[in-house]
Amino acid sequence: MTQKAKTLTPGLLLSACVAVVSILLSSLIPGDIIGATVMALLVGMALNPLFNRYQQFHPGVNYASKMVLRAGIILMGVNMNFAQVVNVGKYALFVMLFTMATAFGAGNLIGRKFGMNWKLTNLLAVSTAICGGSAVAAVGPVIKAKDEDIAYAISSTFIFDILTVVVFPWIGMALGMSDMGYGLWTGTAVNDTSSVVAAGYAFSELAGNTAVIVKLTRTLFIIPYVLMFSVITERLEARAEGIQGRAPINWKKIFPFFIVFFLVVVALRSTGIIPEVAVPPLSKTSKFLMITALSAIGLKTSYGDIKNIGFKPMILGFITDTLVVFVSLGIQILTAKF
Repeated sequence: MTQKAKTLTPGLLLSACVAVVSILLSSLIPGDIIGATVMALLVGMALNPLFNRYQQFHPGVNYASKMVLRAGIILMGVNMNFAQVVNVGKYALFVMLFTMATAFGAGNLIGRKFGMNWKLTNLLAVSTAICGGSAVAAVGPVIKAKDEDIAYAISSTFIFDILTVVVFPWIGMALGMSDMGYGLWTGTAVNDTSSVVAAGYAFSELAGNTAVIVKLTRTLFIIPYVLMFSVITERLEARAEGIQGRAPINWKKIFPFFIVFFLVVVALRSTGIIPEVAVPPLSKTSKFLMITALSAIGLKTSYGDIKNIGFKPMILGFITDTLVVFVSLGIQILTAKF
């Protein structure tokens, strides 16, 4: 074993153990109300005071929060298929444009009114617009957000997701929505994947299938947003260093190369090079790596850090989520796709 491996092993094992405990605790709660990703953050933060006492864990935990996270995002591409995205149709993408514009437009407007920093504001917006924790985990390191901001953005929307799992099927039935219409609504308006699955299949199997495909299509938007925020961060850092005008972008420095590998995995899945039988184990591996990384982020974050952020971001997240729900439903009503 190399010296680097010896240095990283204690922290990596700790993060993995926290992930296993979080998965078990999450499974004990009925209805997947608190997903394993959110549970990993909570358990990690609970162990933060103990973690801070032992420096030997720090290198591995730092590595897990960055490199293991990227590995999880890359493997997440195995769940996606370009053919499915095409089959969802242009209409789903049309609705997503409105919901994403609402999340980022309203989010940044309210964030400015609340005096919030732009990084936390956009982490909350990207959580609502794309795919909850996965999007936050991908964008957070790119904009060099604090660990507590990443943890806050991931955990702040889980209460809203709990409400959607309970309320969405009832609203869909009360409004007499079609299976396709309800699936489209759920897939574009609910944040976390587990919540989309729960709310979608509670209505019908067709609605659940539609919701999942729409949700995976939303996930592909991680790519342009990561690239966009890479450029924004580079520009802001150049301005902070006193560089005048539009300095040339150092793409080699800022380009998130893990996104390229993510696309390669999606392509391999879409062409059948990755066989169907390999998808479930690879998908489970991706999820475990993500939970491990979020455990590491939790270990590095104290509840005091979260408390100091205040309630305004929570309010912002709730307002943005609510607006997206109504916009998605409104677009369907206006275009008679109900």
